[in-house]
Amino acid sequence: MTLLNKDMTLCISLSARPSNNGTRFHNHLYEALGLNWIYKAFAPIDLAQAIAGVRGLGIRGCAISMPYKEDVIALVDRMDPSATAIDSVNTIVNDAGVLTAYNTDYSAIAQLIARNELDPAASVLLRGSGGMAKATAAAFRDAGFANVTIVARNESNGRALSDLYGFHWRADASDSTADILVNVTPIGMAGGSEEHALSFSEAAIAAASVVFDVVALPAETPLIIAGRAAGKTLITGAEVATLQALEQFVLYTGIRPSAAQVQAAEEFMRAGTA
Repeated sequence: MTLLNKDMTLCISLSARPSNNGTRFHNHLYEALGLNWIYKAFAPIDLAQAIAGVRGLGIRGCAISMPYKEDVIALVDRMDPSATAIDSVNTIVNDAGVLTAYNTDYSAIAQLIARNELDPAASVLLRGSGGMAKATAAAFRDAGFANVTIVARNESNGRALSDLYGFHWRADASDSTADILVNVTPIGMAGGSEEHALSFSEAAIAAASVVFDVVALPAETPLIIAGRAAGKTLITGAEVATLQALEQFVLYTGIRPSAAQVQAAEEFMRAGTA
């Protein structure tokens, strides 16, 4: 293991509820590739001060998680088209004090839709209206899905997101069903007030064919556990985390690891959340 030293390149993540997913994934790849880099997760007290620290301390890369994906836009210098298209940021790259924002969530969701051969004719219930929900909704829209309903208690945000992509909106999903259920909220996330809650009803899970939860911690959320018990096709937050983290790694380092190296890093990441 590389010892801490003054020449190390630092990358970080900022989240209200930090996990070890990115820390384990990135640091495993740094070690495997012999890079003098280190990755650390933080829960910022003040987002603006944290981003100023990224700039002032020369931190090379910064992952952005809930709930900062939209608030951080005003704090960067440049927006890559991947972030501009959906007004949501999950990655910042620091080039000599110039901060450029990207979004790798979209590409991760798009890859999983294609990998699982989800049918564009299927109906979708997408619960959430924040930055990650924007990336998810955009990926479904671009994959040809039209029968999508955004479920969001915040009417203003929910309607804005549904109108943006020509989808439907409703405030509550308690009596709704669809072929594909997608949770893009903190419901089921470890450490939260709804850690043990289901983001969709048992009836909705029974009626669905695919259950998709973007929450990566814990690896087995209540929704994923219920979906597995019901024999549904599952797409997990751990899969999202791996794909989006890989693209972040490439943006930070300029190196694309081999498939075997990525698989080893993914296995190491999952071992820490088991």
